Amino acid sequence: MPAAVILGLSGGVDSAVAARLLQKEYTVVALYLSIGPEAAGEQDARQVAEELGIAFHTMDISQALETHVKAPFAADYLSGRTPLPCARCNPLVKFPSLLALADQLGAEYIATGHYARTAPGENGRTLLLKGLPANDQSYMLSRLPQDTLQRVIFPLENYDKSTVREKARAFGIPVADKPDSMEICFIPGDDYGQWLEDRGQSCPPGDFRSPDGAVLGRHRGIHRYTLGQGRGLGVSGPHRYYVSAIDPGSNTVTLSDGSDLFREEIFCICPNWIAIPGLEGPREVTARFRHAKIETPCTILPAGEGVLVRAHVPVRAPTPGQLAVFYEGDVVLGSAWIEA
Repeated sequence: MPAAVILGLSGGVDSAVAARLLQKEYTVVALYLSIGPEAAGEQDARQVAEELGIAFHTMDISQALETHVKAPFAADYLSGRTPLPCARCNPLVKFPSLLALADQLGAEYIATGHYARTAPGENGRTLLLKGLPANDQSYMLSRLPQDTLQRVIFPLENYDKSTVREKARAFGIPVADKPDSMEICFIPGDDYGQWLEDRGQSCPPGDFRSPDGAVLGRHRGIHRYTLGQGRGLGVSGPHRYYVSAIDPGSNTVTLSDGSDLFREEIFCICPNWIAIPGLEGPREVTARFRHAKIETPCTILPAGEGVLVRAHVPVRAPTPGQLAVFYEGDVVLGSAWIEA
């Protein structure tokens, strides 16, 4: 009998094609993770499972999502940071839920429809590698620990989105042409500011200030702004304005012409090393400081419990609450949270 694999089936095309590909070698068990009233994909996921003839389970993850993702998300915005909820959810909620069902059913493996790869590394470690450039999702997976990576399968590792849709049509999968969701799953309409206000966790209006302290206008609450933001400010002047600082203590948002947003040294905390057991000295890498695919050559150095990043070219608006992900070629060396 083929080995069993627990697949996170979301109701989208990626996980549906992943299910069909896995069926060639494994007994596939689908798990739909319900986030509560905001959940929108269960019917599609159930239909895909029925079409493919695979067992279908659901799990309510709403409380875990509140504890590990929603509450920290709100706290970050209230403290002037910019959170990255998917990068928190993967290691703390989504993948542990898949592993829990796998352990319950005696399945050795778990799988998702992410665009990434794994490979054997040195000393028994499992490497995380980039997927194909157009759809690579290694940035959001860079917090996964070794015990998860050693059990995960990414069936879409050698595919891009257009190929996945072609395969979905060829397989007769009912969600082949379902649009991709670009929103944060628990924020309908993608208006996180309104979501925070609906929770009663928003900040009051305050002053926009120039770098020299002059009042430029009024902001709508610091939770609605992030470093480097240049749209939706509602302030006119001799040049275009960008958010260059957020101060929760004074409830002010500093606006500048953007020239002061560039940094060559970035301090990061809570590193998660994947390809190596730890950082023992200077190392040359490339780094991503946001989900965008831009990589910057850097030297990384141990700095107490954190990591000091020295960028070889200035980085625009490295933002507390976002991830710095370190690469050696296609290999994810590790990641750390941007702090300062």
